[in-house]
Amino acid sequence: MTDATWWIHSIGYGLCVAGAAYACGAAFALERFQPRKPAPAGAATRAVSVLKPLCGAEPRLLSNLDTFCRQTHPDYEIVFGVRSPVDPAIAVVETLRAMHPSRDITLVVDPSVHGSNPKVSNLINIASHARHDWLVLADSDISVDPDYLVDVCAPLADPCVGVVTCLYHARSASGFWARMGGEFIDGWFAPSVRVSAAMGSRNFGFGATLALRRDTLSAIGGFEALRNRLADDFWLAEYARRQGLHTVLSSVVVHTDVTEQRFAHLWQREIRWLRTIRTLNPVGFAFVFVTFSWPLIALGACLSHATPGFAIAGIGAAARLVSRWRTRARGDAGPPRLLDLALGPIRDLLLAAQWIAAFTGDHVLWRNTSLSLHDKAVDTSHPNAFE
Repeated sequence: MTDATWWIHSIGYGLCVAGAAYACGAAFALERFQPRKPAPAGAATRAVSVLKPLCGAEPRLLSNLDTFCRQTHPDYEIVFGVRSPVDPAIAVVETLRAMHPSRDITLVVDPSVHGSNPKVSNLINIASHARHDWLVLADSDISVDPDYLVDVCAPLADPCVGVVTCLYHARSASGFWARMGGEFIDGWFAPSVRVSAAMGSRNFGFGATLALRRDTLSAIGGFEALRNRLADDFWLAEYARRQGLHTVLSSVVVHTDVTEQRFAHLWQREIRWLRTIRTLNPVGFAFVFVTFSWPLIALGACLSHATPGFAIAGIGAAARLVSRWRTRARGDAGPPRLLDLALGPIRDLLLAAQWIAAFTGDHVLWRNTSLSLHDKAVDTSHPNAFE
């Protein structure tokens, strides 16, 4: 064996080991992550304000918001906010009021701009209308189970807890690209968070759910502290951590809509996420390729060209398939079809291309608004920037 051949085989073994180790770690973290734990006695006694900034009538908006009106929590209000008096989300909220006349629902229409982040401006506008001291923020494309509020708020009874956040499971619309978007969340993003959490990290905060006490929000400077931050969900939790408070990853998993029907829309959204991750953690982002199990084990098996390499690759492939099966079975879609499992390798290849592309660029698009990755001003030149 020549030196060159030895190096090629060694690189192949290394890739197989890296891909299989991550796949097995993700499978272990999934089993360790329990779907739900009962809330402690008395956890539901504190009144809660749910803050819901809205922008446009998204697909399934009514059904998603309806799940927040059907909570078992005994004392909560929902404060919706829009920034335009002609926002179509207003009609959805009015329909919701008619469906739940006894539910405490407030709608705030306020166009005030407080910084470069439109969503945070919306939050600042509605925060003063929240009456309770426990606050829950959740994106508009999120749906939840009836015990959601009780469970996510329970850790706030501990004064050492600053923010409670949740992972989310993709609820994909029909169509190939929507399914690919679901794989991005369920097959890559959520497993990477579970692995990170299993290793002890709590350096995250997700817009799917952020629960905190009002005194925590005041200590970090209110939502005003986030007005020029792109990754406002991350920074809300990070500022609380800088106050010496803990971030709790709840056992609750919520559902998020994935509705992209075109490749361009999927690419745009996922590039935004990846570039944001790059900005928050440049070193970690550089090593994200370790999480692309399918390309790693396939390339590694080819380069090693030996039975041990094939065996390691087989272990990695089995771990990925089992994890994907278990993830989908835990969601609301039941066991996956063979096609769903086959999307994994394709999804990883696309993700690898997006990862490379995300190394460049200093702007992202969010709802037709150009946002700077350096937390500078928003480009509001687009006619629908805030609609």
